[in-house]
Amino acid sequence: MNIYVGNLPYNMKQEDLQKMFAEFGEVTEANLIMDKFSGQSKGFGFVEMPDNSEADTAIKALNKQMMDGRAIKVNQSEKKDKRPTRRPRY
Repeated sequence: MNIYVGNLPYNMKQEDLQKMFAEFGEVTEANLIMDKFSGQSKGFGFVEMPDNSEADTAIKALNKQMMDGRAIKVNQSEKKDKRPTRRPRY
């Protein structure tokens, strides 16, 4: 299951995100979204867990938990529709 994790503290590292979900089961991928110019976290990321029951447990346990003064948002990620490709500007 792909899980969206939002409202994360900006000082969080990708390893921290992985460890947070590893307490509930196997994590195959943890991806913290970073700003490509500043290199700073954008405050959200995605976690992939192969076992849906473990993922559901993690979502229920972590959603709305306080982390560095911020209530994080954790839910099942929605399928991303295929975006149309951008046409180059000339």
